[in-house]
Amino acid sequence: MISSRWDDSGFATSPEFIRISNVQGPLRELCPPLKENEAVLDRSKTAAFTSNVSPSEQNSPATHSDFASNSHRFSLAILIFGVALMAAQEPGNAANTPDYDRDIKPIFQQRCYSCHSRLKQKSNLRLDAGSLIHKGGKHGPAVLPGNSAESLLLKRVLSTDDDERMPPEEKPLTAGQVTLLRGWIDAGAPYPKDETIPKTPAEHWAFQLVQRPGLPVVKDRTRIRNQIDPFILAKLEERAWKPAAPAQPRALLRRVYLDLIGLPPTLDEQERFLASPTDEALDRVIDELLRRPAYGERWARHWLDVVRYADSNGYERDAEKPFVWRYRDYVIDAFNADKPFNRFVIEQLAGDELSDACAETMIATGFQRLGHWDDEPADPPTDRFDQLDDIVSTTAQAFLGLTLGCARCHDHKFEPLSTVDYYSMVSIFSPLERPQKGRTELAVPVGLPAQVAALAERDHQIARLKQQTNTLAASEIERRIQQLRIIRPDLPQAYIMQEPSRAAAVTHVLLRGSPTRSGQIVSPAVPAVLAKQQPVFPPPGKRSSQRRLGLAQWMASPENPLTARVIVNRVWQQHFGQGLVRTPNDFGVMGEPPTHPELLDWLAHWFAHDAQWSLKRLHRLILASNAWRMSHAKNPDYAASDPDERLLWRMPYRRLEAEAIRDSMLAVSGQLNLKMSGPAMKPPIQQAALEANTDKESIWKSSSETEASRRTVYAFIKRGLVVPMLEVLDLGDTVHSCPQRQVTTVAPQALSLFNGEFVNQQARRFAARIRRESGSDLRQQIEFAWRVALCRAPAEVETTAMLKFREREVEQSALEQICRVILNLNEFVYPE
Repeated sequence: MISSRWDDSGFATSPEFIRISNVQGPLRELCPPLKENEAVLDRSKTAAFTSNVSPSEQNSPATHSDFASNSHRFSLAILIFGVALMAAQEPGNAANTPDYDRDIKPIFQQRCYSCHSRLKQKSNLRLDAGSLIHKGGKHGPAVLPGNSAESLLLKRVLSTDDDERMPPEEKPLTAGQVTLLRGWIDAGAPYPKDETIPKTPAEHWAFQLVQRPGLPVVKDRTRIRNQIDPFILAKLEERAWKPAAPAQPRALLRRVYLDLIGLPPTLDEQERFLASPTDEALDRVIDELLRRPAYGERWARHWLDVVRYADSNGYERDAEKPFVWRYRDYVIDAFNADKPFNRFVIEQLAGDELSDACAETMIATGFQRLGHWDDEPADPPTDRFDQLDDIVSTTAQAFLGLTLGCARCHDHKFEPLSTVDYYSMVSIFSPLERPQKGRTELAVPVGLPAQVAALAERDHQIARLKQQTNTLAASEIERRIQQLRIIRPDLPQAYIMQEPSRAAAVTHVLLRGSPTRSGQIVSPAVPAVLAKQQPVFPPPGKRSSQRRLGLAQWMASPENPLTARVIVNRVWQQHFGQGLVRTPNDFGVMGEPPTHPELLDWLAHWFAHDAQWSLKRLHRLILASNAWRMSHAKNPDYAASDPDERLLWRMPYRRLEAEAIRDSMLAVSGQLNLKMSGPAMKPPIQQAALEANTDKESIWKSSSETEASRRTVYAFIKRGLVVPMLEVLDLGDTVHSCPQRQVTTVAPQALSLFNGEFVNQQARRFAARIRRESGSDLRQQIEFAWRVALCRAPAEVETTAMLKFREREVEQSALEQICRVILNLNEFVYPE
């Protein structure tokens, strides 16, 4: 019975204004008793009825009457609602059947998906789609429609045997959940026949072998310059959109110089191109830039980010990594030589195991030793696996775009990567050891195997000579040692790992990642989801286990669906600011899908087959497209619909990285030192930045101005003390693989660029160059400065402003301040 008691004002005369009493049947479960089997609605809820009524109106008889009427209508609504609920619960009513989407699927999602969904299918059973529930697993159908008592699903849910009950490790299902499952099965276990079956991780797009799609058909053929353009244009035409117009020749010239070599074009280079600024002329500029050594210096830095390059170890002592710069030089040389990327991959993973191994390929394996390292770990066994984890995680991210490191302690929560996958990869790298003597890291000689063996024999002879002090005079010992060194001179030293034996120790899965809890034994293998059939690993060779060679050969083969996709995406990212996949180190299920999946696959297939893994050919293709040559022109309607510019209807804005900003300043000031290779230089660091260090007198010995004016790729990267200007301009993370630089806008950037000693020094050098090369006429000086720094003439308003500024300042100081302003313009730190 539902009743209400009201006074003359229309308010309830007791604390409750609606009393639902003597509730019987199924509705009783929905209205659990609070007191004497009564469900109470508090009087405070009546505030909603008077919130829009003034005090005077509340006291009027008319208002009282209206309000009472409204209140009785509200009680009637409650009555209708209660009756409807009771009707819905009546036995035999069709609405009494639990709803699959509303009632059943949430139970499976919360309690069963961790073991029985698209990510994992224990006993080959999936419960993430109705048809798959009916199909069942290796023990047969999970449900028998109309017969819950005999359904395996319900039997396992209700089992009291800990080995049988599901879910196995959590609390049992509640009585209400069991009731819903029973009712659903007895009603025939219905489900929507059009329900989408979630794809398994094995069906994920990135785990499929690369196939080349056909070129899309588009209406506007005038915007097609090469095979890239139809893929971009087709998506725009689906919305009846048009791409932005081509950028102006001056803008394109500056863009291509900064993209490929990280330096602005000189005045001569500008004049030569602008004399005939055709598309074909720009193609020739691209070819010429790709031949310059500066190309390797620019693009090597992108790869060094990915492989977490730094010149020191980090941690408390942050010691220098001896000869690690040889790896940096190897990368620069590889890019300049257009080393095929598949060979580039193989050399970094197994350059010492190749049949044609040499100093170059051995230096390449420095990739494995680049991570941070604790020279005095508190827990050596754990530290050993931390080092292996660094190698495995970086390898998976850099070459495969996978977060395999998340499977170290347990199966990956979101990807089809198991602990067996992880430790199978660990077993590939576990034979490696770090050459060291106590806390001191050691470099090792590199060369042809015969040269390395001969050098080892020489050193062995020298050691024997040093022990013959009783039979030979000291002078004679020294003479013979010198003779041996002349006959067999030293080899280059490299910062690499070594395998001391061809026999590899057994590798176990570590339970919960603990070195003290060994699980099953694993063998070398690649992640199972990527290989229908595991690659064949070669047997141990004369000098090593050859396990890394087996991995490297698979990594660079057509049977691997990821390597070509990942590197093509990285190159696209550097040219457009974002990759086609915007999570460049995560191509897994949790990564972002590609904005243009067909284009990505077309490029990956073309790169591995037509281009023969040539990065320079890939650059030419991308830079020749109309897509890359678009202007930044904004379309408000397009921007409102596509604020992240995923459809590439214009060229996105992107800021230069710290290295390109610093190098451009050196270039326009005339101070850039083009010296290549060799040990790192140390730019000056202000004393205030050194004060917090205990060894502030010795921690950083700055190079001379000439040496410090080399390109920034040669700057010493100390993990514990990053050059402040580089740090505030978002230098990449050096502890983990850095797939993409952060782009922040913070106050210290403005302070560093406007007040920092480096920028002010370059402004003074720039002013001196202007006076030297453009004469004494201020208007000519201003035009010269603008063209050198920004690749354009100043607008009249800019010239007028500078002339007025000059009138208020001393000549020398004024020109230096003008130069400082130019170096701080947004236009200077953006490609255009």
